[in-house]
Amino acid sequence: MSLMPGRVRRVVLKIGTGVLTSGVGQLDTQKIMALGREVAALQKSGIQVLIVSSGAVGLGMGRLGLTKRPAKLTSVQKCAAVGQGILIDTWQKAFNPFGLTVAQLLYTRDNLGPRGPHLAVKEMLDEILEDGIIPVINENDSVSTEELKFGDNDTLSALVASLAGADLLILLSTAPGLVDRKGTGKILPVVEKITPEIEALAGGTESVTAVGGMVSKLAAVKIAARSGCGVIIASGADAAILSRLLAGTGVGTFFVPEKIPLDARKRWLAWFQQPAGNVRVDAGAERALREKGGSLLAKGVTGIEGAFVSGDVVAIVGASGTPIARGVVQFSAAEARTIAGQDSTAIAQKFPGRKKLEVVHRDSLVLL
Repeated sequence: MSLMPGRVRRVVLKIGTGVLTSGVGQLDTQKIMALGREVAALQKSGIQVLIVSSGAVGLGMGRLGLTKRPAKLTSVQKCAAVGQGILIDTWQKAFNPFGLTVAQLLYTRDNLGPRGPHLAVKEMLDEILEDGIIPVINENDSVSTEELKFGDNDTLSALVASLAGADLLILLSTAPGLVDRKGTGKILPVVEKITPEIEALAGGTESVTAVGGMVSKLAAVKIAARSGCGVIIASGADAAILSRLLAGTGVGTFFVPEKIPLDARKRWLAWFQQPAGNVRVDAGAERALREKGGSLLAKGVTGIEGAFVSGDVVAIVGASGTPIARGVVQFSAAEARTIAGQDSTAIAQKFPGRKKLEVVHRDSLVLL
């Protein structure tokens, strides 16, 4: 497995808490220094690197003498606030020998969701990378609430890869790759597509400081792959893992990106926005969206949930109750309730002079 440096221009490197620490709150400084050397070598070869670094909550727990991740949100925020400074200081020390500067970037969904801030973050990341600065990114756990959280850093790293237009996402953790638990018992070297059979091989995590596990990693793979970004899951226990991957000798699982990725705006619709409400549709409308790539018409709408306005992003929910798409709605929730199930002639009579009669136009709709 090789990173093919001639083809890879930008890499997101996500490093789990289990890789960075040797115990609760105990940084493995030797490992971080080794990763610093590896990343510096990538930079020298012309590859831009963004780091998504876990560890702030765990470091805060260690400094505060805690052995178990707190259940209370404010206690987690407190741990993050204590640990963030320790983490970024350690990363800067790792890059000092190579004359490299790090930039700490802490985000919540509020920073990446609205279209204006979303584009501003992308522009800023591009500028940082062009200047040879290494962004060290983490969720801003010191202020995040449940509504603003990404869920875990696997998801955040995939969103960063999508936003930054990365060619490759490397997830370093205690897992050496995706293991074929129901077959050979060996690491799968390449996965072409995430299927139900592949998802059945995943497991969670039992770490007291970490969140997620292989389940969250496969969810991240789906986001990255649809963005045209390949993904490697490998073990961070090997201090020279990045060099080995570059040389084609590294052990891990490579997930192949989709050949025709979503464009930037549809990626924003799919993953960065929190839906303002739900539009429920029948089986016929779901088939039309999936098989014909059409717009969502009021005829197939069976229910409206929420208090959205025209221009908001909504989730489109299929007959089974599962979200099947997201899109920009062209009617308010109140208006949508009055036209649900009706054809375009009836809608035109209710809204004379209105040119756009689709509930969600196909150009502003993305299937999940």
